[in-house]
Amino acid sequence: MTDEGKYVLHTWTRQSEWKGPAVVGGQGAWFWDEDGRRYLDMSSQAECCNLGHQHPAVVRAIREQAANLCYVSNSWGAPPRKDLARRIVSIANGSCAAGGNPAQRDETGAGVQGHAPGDGQTRFGRVFFTCDGAEATENAIKMARWYTGRHKILSRYRSYHGATHAAMKAGGDARGWNTADGLTGVVHVLPPYCFRCPFGLRYPSCGVRCAEHVEDVIRFEGPHTVAAVIAEPAAGTNGIIPPAEYWPRLREICDRHDILLIADEVMSGFGRCGGWFAWQCLGAAPDLFTMAKGLTGAHIPLGAVCVSSRVAEYFDDHLLESGLTYSGHPLACAAGVAAIQAYEAERLIERAQNLGAWMFGWLREMRARHAVIADLRGLGLFAVLEMDDAAGESSAASFPGPVPWLKQLARTALGRGVSVAVRGNLLLLCPPLVIDQADLESGLSVIESLL
Repeated sequence: MTDEGKYVLHTWTRQSEWKGPAVVGGQGAWFWDEDGRRYLDMSSQAECCNLGHQHPAVVRAIREQAANLCYVSNSWGAPPRKDLARRIVSIANGSCAAGGNPAQRDETGAGVQGHAPGDGQTRFGRVFFTCDGAEATENAIKMARWYTGRHKILSRYRSYHGATHAAMKAGGDARGWNTADGLTGVVHVLPPYCFRCPFGLRYPSCGVRCAEHVEDVIRFEGPHTVAAVIAEPAAGTNGIIPPAEYWPRLREICDRHDILLIADEVMSGFGRCGGWFAWQCLGAAPDLFTMAKGLTGAHIPLGAVCVSSRVAEYFDDHLLESGLTYSGHPLACAAGVAAIQAYEAERLIERAQNLGAWMFGWLREMRARHAVIADLRGLGLFAVLEMDDAAGESSAASFPGPVPWLKQLARTALGRGVSVAVRGNLLLLCPPLVIDQADLESGLSVIESLL
């Protein structure tokens, strides 16, 4: 066991409880510790290693860029920065790489019917690079406020947009309760949580009341005061998968009131949900969208905000009052270019759809055998298993309370060489897009045996 805990403060944990083994290597969907124990990564670490560990093309690109130029400030041009921005804009203005991406869920909500790459109106123009997803959230909000001249930001309860002060305020789960206000003007709306509907309704007879609720709040607040609505289109750390109609309805509502729509694609982007970005498979383009995690496959930290042409043009004649020392870092951008090339060359976006469909077939059968699985939902290679909470702590009004036996399941799985992510009463399965089907089946079998 490593003694790292003596010197490092680790995230999202009581320091006395941290007992992480020292990881020294990895390849594909596997990683191993200093004692030689191997682990199958069923969560892509922090839902970010979409390309698996140590993808050779990305590692090679980092080495080559490091040999030429490690750093130059944003005041100067850098070829990998330009190349990566161009590729992101091109992907955003295109469509999903491969066909439709029906959502996988039980009876509590709708699937995405077919494929619609966008609304045919929004065109993307430029990219602002950050170091991570939280910084992308902060800068997207600032841009929306500057562009509109308005102050209020609508976001959802049970959402998460990063751990900086402003990003946590924009988020709507318990992780922000102990954080002093870092952002004013945030108004939260109820989440599109079909399994425990906050309106006491059932899909589809509900008419997607959760979307109409957003418009109700906009009208109460005054549309002329609202700069943007920020939301995760399909998947996030809190396990919310909205009904199919929800995201296009948000687009319509924002258009009706001349409000910008910001998509948080930090987790759902780069193949995780079966498309380059989830919004491309949901039939409506945002005005701005954030990304990180899969942008480099987590090989090097990098985040970004992609903005529509109309928002980008605003800054032609208005000062962009934001800056980061490492904005568009050449090493990180080189990794991003190589990552996108790998997604394309290995057809990983399409693979996420196909392997995801196979995985959900397995999970549906597993749910039928285990009543403790209360709900199953997800997209692509993102699956949420919500466990029955006998203590009754979970509700639509709060982030699900911890389930001790689920934590024990995760610890026991790790002892059997399978790493899974657990949050509250949720088991999240987000394996790397490169995982072998046989390895995925093996990991699922371990999980089922523990259930």
